[in-house]
Amino acid sequence: MNNFDFISVANDVFEKEISALQKTKKSLGEAFNTVADLIYNCKGKVIFTGMGKPGHIGTKIAATFASLGIPSFFMHPGEAMHGDLGMVEERDVVILMSYSGESTEVTALLPILKEIACVTVAITGNDNSTLAKDCDHSFIFPQFEEACYMHLAPTSSTTALLVLGDALALAVSKAKNYSERDFGFHHPAGSLGKRLLVKVKDVMHAFDDNAVVVEGSPLRKAIVEMSSKGLNMVSIVDHQGKLKGIITDGDLRRMLEKSVDVYSETVDNVMTSSPKWVDSRDMAVNALQYMNDKRITCMPVLDANGIVVGTVLIQDIIKTGIVQ
Repeated sequence: MNNFDFISVANDVFEKEISALQKTKKSLGEAFNTVADLIYNCKGKVIFTGMGKPGHIGTKIAATFASLGIPSFFMHPGEAMHGDLGMVEERDVVILMSYSGESTEVTALLPILKEIACVTVAITGNDNSTLAKDCDHSFIFPQFEEACYMHLAPTSSTTALLVLGDALALAVSKAKNYSERDFGFHHPAGSLGKRLLVKVKDVMHAFDDNAVVVEGSPLRKAIVEMSSKGLNMVSIVDHQGKLKGIITDGDLRRMLEKSVDVYSETVDNVMTSSPKWVDSRDMAVNALQYMNDKRITCMPVLDANGIVVGTVLIQDIIKTGIVQ
């Protein structure tokens, strides 16, 4: 086994990167406010560009911005010079990232961006750099040490850049009153998005798939209806379609144990009157919580007029991925 002290090196990396973050936090001031305000008031897109490691971080920052409702994307500086600059408009804010401020691929974009007349922001660690001097606005990192033992590989600087990007995105998003519901619209495939978007009407068994019989019907008709629809509940309605009661498969088992004559009995005499029900417009996650609290596995679904329009089963809600 190698006797090298890996943990000692790792601890040193953590200490240096935490120190860089602390120094960056203390440096937040008017420059940060200016950049955040530019993004807040941007009528177009927020475009990030950078070469090498800052470019990788820029891709993540742009994705975070977009996920929080701020139109954004990453533009590779090399691709920009071969056509991607066509995506940049005057109303955009372009954020150019280079810790040295002298990355030739990034600084080469400045003359074209000036012609486009978009707003340019430099994020760099060198206030005397080409990037800092030639951009409209700048955020300058304080002096800190790279965590790399050779002081070469971007480490502390990229960590500080990543957190600064998160800080900008979240600050602007909160200022714009971006809500959980907004987040759900931008993340429809995730469990959070589903919790915020999926309604009972989206998961219920409706129309010909729903089990319904009219009051006064023979019990045997309710049994056939429940069986043919593959549900464990049948709704009993009046002639206007309003809910009168329900019969579940559990009710049927108990009836058979008591030797109830299913051929002569009517649904009115054996149904559960005034059952629990859910509105079709309710969120599915709320229905799930209610069913769990009441220890029930199915409920009739009513529309705004109190008409039975479906049946919702707890397993169907769980299948949507609302809960992980």
